[in-house]
Amino acid sequence: MNWRFPAHISLRTKFIIFIGAIISAFYLFMLYRTSVFDEKMILKQAEQQARMLYKQILLTRQWAADHNGLFVLKKKGVEANPFLDLPTVTDAQGQTYFLRNPAMITRELSSYAKRDGLGYFRVTSLKPVNPQNTPDQFERISLMAFDRGTKEVIDVDNSDMGRVVRFIAPLRVTESCLGCHARHGYSVGDIRGGLSISIPISWADELIRRNIHTLVFIGVASFFIVTVALFLMFESLIVHRISRLTQAMDRFPEYPPEDSLLPSVFRDELDSVSDNFILFCDRLKKSQDELLRTKAQAHLSEKMASLGILSAGIAHEVNNPLGGMLNCVKSMRENPEDRELTERYLPLLDKGLRQIEMIMRQLLNFGRIEPLKSRKIDLQIIFNECTQLLSYKLKNIVLDTRIAVSTELLLDAEALKQIIINIGLNAIQAMQEGGKLTIACREEDDQLTLTFQDTGNGIAEANLPHIFDPFFTTKGVGEGTGLGLAVTYSLVQRMNGKITVDSRLGEGTLFTITIPTNRE
Repeated sequence: MNWRFPAHISLRTKFIIFIGAIISAFYLFMLYRTSVFDEKMILKQAEQQARMLYKQILLTRQWAADHNGLFVLKKKGVEANPFLDLPTVTDAQGQTYFLRNPAMITRELSSYAKRDGLGYFRVTSLKPVNPQNTPDQFERISLMAFDRGTKEVIDVDNSDMGRVVRFIAPLRVTESCLGCHARHGYSVGDIRGGLSISIPISWADELIRRNIHTLVFIGVASFFIVTVALFLMFESLIVHRISRLTQAMDRFPEYPPEDSLLPSVFRDELDSVSDNFILFCDRLKKSQDELLRTKAQAHLSEKMASLGILSAGIAHEVNNPLGGMLNCVKSMRENPEDRELTERYLPLLDKGLRQIEMIMRQLLNFGRIEPLKSRKIDLQIIFNECTQLLSYKLKNIVLDTRIAVSTELLLDAEALKQIIINIGLNAIQAMQEGGKLTIACREEDDQLTLTFQDTGNGIAEANLPHIFDPFFTTKGVGEGTGLGLAVTYSLVQRMNGKITVDSRLGEGTLFTITIPTNRE
């Protein structure tokens, strides 16, 4: 069978399981120790009871022996002892009395005790005169141990009365005992047998069982109460506050963390965490603001750098019509009366001014600084404006544009222009000896895909991981800031797009940009 455990276990559950395991282990240990202690206490009590009974029986036997036995009146149920020399006597009135020696007295007292459930005892010997005193296995081993110097033997056994504590100690011959036992070869101080005592402890087993049941009930109830208390405490002191802290983290930076955090009467470690989180949020907010300002400055710097690069080509395009226009003005000033000359030069002046106006408008549109804002745009117009600007830098370079999008899309026009100009200028600068730049645009599955492929020098494999790093450049001094591709990467990311590059040294470079689109 394959056991599957949940992949996620809450901190509350882990804490309760851990505490529950500790409490359960503690209660099991206490239950075990209590059971063992009760068992030992009962056994010790039974041992002490057996020793006291042993001494009382010895005193009783000693009294009977000192008085040469005890005569009891003959009646129903009272029989004579056939093992005595003078078992019966008759008085002058004809009443018969039976002699009771210490052994007989011990046996009859034992029957009374056993009847009342107080245990039983008897005399036993390895050389019994009465066959009823023949020892059992426990008594036989104990009697043999007495010959080796053992003082007493105690054991726990099962009988018809349930569990019993077996106690046996030696019976030694005294002066009063020689009247009966001298003929058996005993002398004073000899061990003639043992006094075997059995104390029932089944009542104690039942008491221990009830005690264990009570402890188990108390343990289960305590475990339940402690679990509920821990659950409520953990829920109110930890889980709820952590949930509010998590909520504050999720809502940041739209909402300040103070709106979600709970005040605490007694401050603790979670309050320190909350304070540090608030401090962290403040520092993060300041860092984000500073980063946004830095990125905006970097974008502006790169845009200005691109404008500077374009200015060289634009200056030529402006100077050509401007020179012609100056010549026209000069000729018209020298011949103010020549109407035909004026009518011929005015259209030329108008054409030149419009050409300069168009170039300046394109520059202004590219240099405008605006936040990202999607609006419906015509991609063909955007590409025409960008390629017109790029055309001023083309020298021995063929520009091939393939625009396969005919509908208007919701995009940020200024960001798209800067992307096209940045990658286009990067490709042009990579083809110093001339080449071909192919710019393609198509839409598939709500994705606008732009590709820029040049036949320039390509990018070394070692430099590919760093081309989007700010200020990384392999161009000469004054040819680039190292921010063009970094700004392009940032703009693509802000438009939720992706940019990839494939380049081999000496074979050219292919940039692929995908941007999600929307017509609504």
